[in-house]
Amino acid sequence: MKTLAAATLATALALALAGAASSQAMKPEDTEQWTPVPPIVTPGARLSEKPAAPPSDAIVLFDGRNLDQWVTTRDKSPAKWLVSGGVLVVSKVGGNIETKRRFRNYQLHLEWRVPKDVTGSGQARGNSGVFLASTGPGDAGYELQILDSYNNTTYVNGQAGSLYKQYPPLANAMRPPGDWQTYDVVWTAPTFAADGALKTPARVTAFHNGVLIQNDAVLSGETLYIGKPVYRPYADAPIKLQAHGDPSPPLSFRNIWVRELAAP
Repeated sequence: MKTLAAATLATALALALAGAASSQAMKPEDTEQWTPVPPIVTPGARLSEKPAAPPSDAIVLFDGRNLDQWVTTRDKSPAKWLVSGGVLVVSKVGGNIETKRRFRNYQLHLEWRVPKDVTGSGQARGNSGVFLASTGPGDAGYELQILDSYNNTTYVNGQAGSLYKQYPPLANAMRPPGDWQTYDVVWTAPTFAADGALKTPARVTAFHNGVLIQNDAVLSGETLYIGKPVYRPYADAPIKLQAHGDPSPPLSFRNIWVRELAAP
């Protein structure tokens, strides 16, 4: 067992060093994609002010009452975001939050809202993200981007519904600021051999406001702001919500639930 553990650690260290070297040699702009621009699709009816009930087998992560299912990512202390009026409001000072539970393969539902008075442009307009597997502190993991992409131009692999810096969404299904948005996601976690080598990559299918935006997308590794994605071995992981540092007013979340799935 010692030999296998040492081999896994060595592989993870080698991948981390390779990723760090790649990042140092690159700029953020090197991994931005600006074309082709996804078509704009107007989604169906707006969500009601009252969230729909989750499925009977769902694990409820937020139902408007408290943050009992969440901790602060950086130190695992109680989550410091604000719960008000049945919604969860991002605290940029409080930092990223993640679930106490760890998951592998699952179906995720969450609803999010950019404030009607949102300001800024590009990546500085309603920026957040849901990390489908949080593999470390800060922004380590696999990010499905949250952003105000309603009449807001940015690089397409960084707009709402993108698998950040890897896949643009198939369509821009954004509702205007002030309206509730939905993400419905099927996450298939990557698998690793005993020595840390990748066996099968992560895959994502996602819907934004009922519109297919990611169709069994195969990821090349974890999300990186600078540099190329790389895999690091892990087992189960929390789901993380990002407190992005842009100056625009904070986003809100509600009705977050997950259904655990068997391995494919």
